[in-house]
Amino acid sequence: MARHRLRSLRTGETGLHMDAVDFILYNGVILTMDDQHTTATAMALGGGRVLAVGSAEEILRLDGPGVTRRDLRGLTVLPGLVDTHNHHNVAGEVDLHRLKISPSASVEQIVQAVSQWAEQLSPGAWVLGGSWGSGLYADLSTPEALRLLDAATGDRPVLLTDDSQHNKWANTAAMRRGGIFELTADPDGGQVVRDPEGRPTGVLIESAGALVEQARIAESGPLDAAHVAASSERAIEMLHGYGITAFQDAAASKEIMAGLKTLDDEGRLKAWVVSSMLINDFIFGTEFVGDPLISSGEQYRTVHHRPDFAKIFLDGVPPSRTGAFLEPYLPDDLHGHDHLGATTMPIQELEGWLRRCAELGIGTKIHCTGDASVRAVLDTVETLRSDGLTEIKVHIAHGNYIHPEDVPRFGQLDVVAEISPSLWYPGVIVEALSSVLPEPRASELHPNRELLDTGATVAGGSDWPVSEDPNPWSAIYGLVTRRNPSGEFPGQLWPEQAITLQEALHVYTTGPAKAMGLDDVIGRLAPGYSADFILLEKNPLSTDMEEVKDFSALETWFAGHQVYTQE
Repeated sequence: MARHRLRSLRTGETGLHMDAVDFILYNGVILTMDDQHTTATAMALGGGRVLAVGSAEEILRLDGPGVTRRDLRGLTVLPGLVDTHNHHNVAGEVDLHRLKISPSASVEQIVQAVSQWAEQLSPGAWVLGGSWGSGLYADLSTPEALRLLDAATGDRPVLLTDDSQHNKWANTAAMRRGGIFELTADPDGGQVVRDPEGRPTGVLIESAGALVEQARIAESGPLDAAHVAASSERAIEMLHGYGITAFQDAAASKEIMAGLKTLDDEGRLKAWVVSSMLINDFIFGTEFVGDPLISSGEQYRTVHHRPDFAKIFLDGVPPSRTGAFLEPYLPDDLHGHDHLGATTMPIQELEGWLRRCAELGIGTKIHCTGDASVRAVLDTVETLRSDGLTEIKVHIAHGNYIHPEDVPRFGQLDVVAEISPSLWYPGVIVEALSSVLPEPRASELHPNRELLDTGATVAGGSDWPVSEDPNPWSAIYGLVTRRNPSGEFPGQLWPEQAITLQEALHVYTTGPAKAMGLDDVIGRLAPGYSADFILLEKNPLSTDMEEVKDFSALETWFAGHQVYTQE
């Protein structure tokens, strides 16, 4: 591995002077994550930026009055990790205010948890929480399961989200408030799952669940700005514990962006945040979406918050058979033999939105779980590129399934492959996918090796709280081994698509930094970059993978300040 000669900022390059050095770290293993994969042993910081990297001998020459020195004693330094897809505010809200359910919980365990949680709520307050496992659809879609839930909660409304965050399980009281019993047909973009007698079971697919969510919001009123900001702040504290110092919120509302602006204006936003403003929404119950939202994003811009993307849900999720595919799902009684799912909009409308985003100078993150929706995006981007719109950033979010003929197009069209853990190794969600899709297609998830080989930018995103936590190290382990890091689920998932550890580290540093348009600020440790980094006990590149999966940050630093230390 190449050694780093002194690289420093000189007057005139960025306006910083070397006498601005205020902190020196030395005697470490500094993985800079630059293009040459170079390693340094020391680093000088000042003004929240990296000023110089090199050997201890070189960097210590910059010592002077008022400079703090720290001997790292062999600890490894890595750039702050980057999560290019999460729902941080939802995660913060869940941690502070909602019932947490394991995706592996049974119906009986869910009902018991709901009953216990309801006891500490005020009269009439909603029970909100999640995430129940996608594999429970059949068990929850019965009159018996609804009776159990109703018996435990009575007239108190209950709305629980599944592990995809797309679907809900509601009790009778909540369904009444959402007008579910008055529906004579399924709402556009959703489904009310019914029993053989035609009665709602409480399982509400996508926009059907959003109806109840909207009723809840109307009844409870919008959350105040302080509440929303507190949820974001709590989530960022949690992300620091995993060594994450930058992220992209994948479904930002005006309330979330206003909360982020408030935090940064008050000096409390301790992360780089890129927001993806909702163009359509059939999940969260958000009403202010589309052009009114994406054209107003600039008012929320701050130093650390960048409303630089829009978000489109182009399909749903395969376990509820709403992902859009080129070949049919496994047959079932409700959908028959030829069900493909469908995109949420025709390709002409998708093209119109991408052109609108190009006019506004923002990128687009597009949720795609089936290979038909992926192809629709690639076809649209090909049209835009041929028309000269070469600068617009497009993320295919999740991209679980990609037709083999479409894999090379990611690199050719400069489309970001934004990939999600829990989908490249065996687990609960993969088992749910196998119940609705035929093999071997069901197991051919995330062709990450092939995507990297096309030259595509591959960026890791947790989709937290769809994933139970945003831990990058278990995700990195899965990328390299294609095995479940917990050991709970045996075997490997499409092992031919494994990537190297060095590549996996880039998937959580330089890859997402480039994808988010922050690659001149974060993702590596080089002069001029934000002093965002983590301290690790060991160098992952010289450690057995079975240990790497259990890595954790000893410390997390953002803009030259320590924001987390392991207790």
